[in-house]
Amino acid sequence: MSVDTTPTSLPQWVAPSRVADHLGVSEKTVRRLIASGDLEARRMGKRLIRVSRDSLLALGQPVGGGSW
Repeated sequence: MSVDTTPTSLPQWVAPSRVADHLGVSEKTVRRLIASGDLEARRMGKRLIRVSRDSLLALGQPVGGGSW
């Protein structure tokens, strides 16, 4: 089964499991990115955590403008 993770298909707040699928990493890595501040996340209720789509998309943006 293929999951559509194009920017327009992602909701404003994304589940960590979906973020992990999008990035090709484990959920533990997603939690580390949240803890380090590399991903913006909000707690929605006592246990539910969601990651900001904008911070997820910004994570993949190139730094600088040149090539190696």
